[in-house]
Formats: sequence, C-alpha cells, structure tokens
Amino acid sequence: MSWFAFAAWFLLALVAMEGVAYLTHRFLMHGPLWFLHESHHVPHDGGWEWNDLFGIFFAVPSILLIRAGVDAGGSWMLPVGLGMTAYGAIYVVFHDIVVHRRVKIRQVPQWTYLRRIIMAHLIHHKTHGRDGAQSFGFLWAPRELGARDPGLGARE
Repeated sequence: MSWFAFAAWFLLALVAMEGVAYLTHRFLMHGPLWFLHESHHVPHDGGWEWNDLFGIFFAVPSILLIRAGVDAGGSWMLPVGLGMTAYGAIYVVFHDIVVHRRVKIRQVPQWTYLRRIIMAHLIHHKTHGRDGAQSFGFLWAPRELGARDPGLGARE
C-alpha cells in the first residue's frame, strides 16, 4: 500500500470516528447503555467510573483491525485501526485531561477551539439525566459556542 493510501485510510478513520462517537453517545450511551454512562453525569470525586468501560469497547475493534492489518501484510485494516486508536488518544487528552481534569494540569490552553469543546461539554453536562442532553460530539463543537464563557477549569 502506498503511503498516500495509508494516510488516506488513517485520516478517514480518524474523522469517521467522531461520527461513530456522536451516534454511540447519543443513541446508545443516552439510551440502552445509560446504566454505564450515568456514572459520567453525576458528581463524583474522581477516579474510575463505569463509563470508562466504553474505552475498552472502542479499543477492541481497533486492536483487532490493527492485528488483522499486520497479519494481512498491511491491508487497509492497519491504517483504519491506527486511525481509530489515534481518535481514542485524542479523546483521552481533550475529554479526560483537558475538560474533566482527570489528570492534573497547570492550566488549560486558551485556544478558541478548546474553549468551544469545553463549552459544548459543559452544556452537555448541565443535564444529569438520560434525556434532554445536548451536544453529543466529543471533538467537534459549533462555532457559536466559542463566544460563550465556558467556565474553564470547572470539573463537572
């Protein structure tokens, strides 16, 4: 496989994962899998929450694709699995570290993009129940959210 095809598959998977995450979050996490996701919407002192199991759910297909891609001598499955893994790593940095401060950082960068992501997530967390939540994306947020004060540093 050419490096161009590899990069294209990788980027396609990386971008597509935001759609997969949005749909999973909206229709499964706030649907039949609420019993796991609810732990993420209620105040707690930190540490592990049942919602963290979703990281494993998302990791399994990417690991299987990476393994199958390596075994097949570099098929499309390898860059797709790596793109999924990259999305997961980006998610952990932005969602768990920057937004929820699950790892202590000195300060949150004041980038416009990060402010929008944080604002979208804080809006999502205003609802502590299964129904009525807004803004289900993880790494994309509407531009209009950038104008609001997200209350950076809040742990909700």
